[in-house]
Amino acid sequence: MAKKGNRVQVILECTEHKESGKPGTSRYISTKNRKNTPERLELKKFNPILKKMTIHKEIK
Repeated sequence: MAKKGNRVQVILECTEHKESGKPGTSRYISTKNRKNTPERLELKKFNPILKKMTIHKEIK
């Protein structure tokens, strides 16, 4: 039987976009290793609506 992997898909959502009041959302899908990074993931990604790099945090 195959062992269940530690790598899971996570959704990253922009933190600055909610505060700007503009319509829409900026979301990315990424993968992370549950064993190595149990805490929530934070990455700098490009937000096409705000047209700049912003911090995207993992949502559940």
